[in-house]
Amino acid sequence: IGAGIAKELAAAGASVVVNYASSKEGADRVVAEIESKGGKAVAVQGDVSKSADITRLFAEAKSAYGALDILVNNAGVYQFGALEDITEDEFHRQFNTNVLGLLLTTQEGVKHFGAEGGSVINIGSTISQIALPNSSIYTATKSAVDAITHVLSKELAGQNIRVNSINPGGVETEGTHTAGIVGGDMEKQLVAQTPLGRIGQPSDIGTIAVFLASPDSGWLTGELLLASGGMR
Repeated sequence: IGAGIAKELAAAGASVVVNYASSKEGADRVVAEIESKGGKAVAVQGDVSKSADITRLFAEAKSAYGALDILVNNAGVYQFGALEDITEDEFHRQFNTNVLGLLLTTQEGVKHFGAEGGSVINIGSTISQIALPNSSIYTATKSAVDAITHVLSKELAGQNIRVNSINPGGVETEGTHTAGIVGGDMEKQLVAQTPLGRIGQPSDIGTIAVFLASPDSGWLTGELLLASGGMR
């Protein structure tokens, strides 16, 4: 999803920083594709659950482009498991990236927005509404993203910073392939619950991010956009 958003933003004229935690190869591939189409992009490593990495991430973004007016909080991890399988380590792993990472990244990001403000785009999930069994931790993290979106939309409005969330349904990504969701019974179940009759693609989310980043959505803040093909 992050790659899809980066590509769509670049195609719309944005200069993009592609953040990655571990897959330099993947980030470089996204940058190369953007540049091959005449766009501007750089890849910067950083673990968003670590404040020192975040500080460096934004310093390198400022060094590359000099200014910031769009922040996409896309980093996320998940693992499904029954109640009896929950561990402290897994709880903290998901919350550290999905919730603390979003807060720390936004905290640092707003320091670099100018007087004209900008747009913060969180990536939530429809899972916060549909509450799938065996998803207690992940659903809790994405419910927290919903709440933080509402709070920060009010808290940052005085700085002309809008805060919205895109909440995707099932999307075909490397992660959903690896987890066995795409290509298995889970995909069939997702498609069966989706009125538009297919699983989502990263580009479906990317075009919505372009809208939320642009002046076209200038009267929207604190919104949760369900990008799920109608699944809810």
